[in-house]
Amino acid sequence: MLETAIVAFTTFFATVGPLDVAAMFAAMTTRATAKARRGMALRGTFIATVVLLTFAVAGDTVLASLGISLAALRVAGGILLLLIAVDMVFARSSGGVSTTDDEAREARTKQDIAVFPLATPLIAGPGAMGAAILLMADAEGDVGLQAIVVGALLALMLLTLALLLLAVQVQRLLGVTAMHVISRVFGVLLSALAVQFIFDGIRQSTLLAG
Repeated sequence: MLETAIVAFTTFFATVGPLDVAAMFAAMTTRATAKARRGMALRGTFIATVVLLTFAVAGDTVLASLGISLAALRVAGGILLLLIAVDMVFARSSGGVSTTDDEAREARTKQDIAVFPLATPLIAGPGAMGAAILLMADAEGDVGLQAIVVGALLALMLLTLALLLLAVQVQRLLGVTAMHVISRVFGVLLSALAVQFIFDGIRQSTLLAG
């Protein structure tokens, strides 16, 4: 159970990237008052949590209705997480865990960024959604393990909210270099986990049969 909790929290930390989210939030709300920033942080985190919990709880059912097997989900999810991990290790911007250039330009013209781009795609991006589905599917049949995955998700959301509320201070304290170092470390861990998901998916499939 401890292993599941560590893997889930590490995966969510890597795919959500709360430090990067906090830095971008601080940059996008320089003209907002402290009260407005606090409100956007609370609303954005709440909406993102609802989105990710929905994917965690109902994602497997939706995939099953589409005829997508757990093996295929593991391989596809592993590839997606691996691509994100590579970008993290090389400190490159990735559409899987951040906004695209066009999305960032649109966000600068908005006064309230709680829903877009904060809730999605900054917090609840494609990588985090895929990770939620994959981790829950991996713990299928064990309610206890699935509860741990949800708990890890909620813990990460609380951490994200705390960093958003202290975004300006965190950005000044850590600086760009320290944030990139942390991102690279989690990128290496995520890449190893992604490859393991791919191996598990191939082993579970019929590709190696016979």
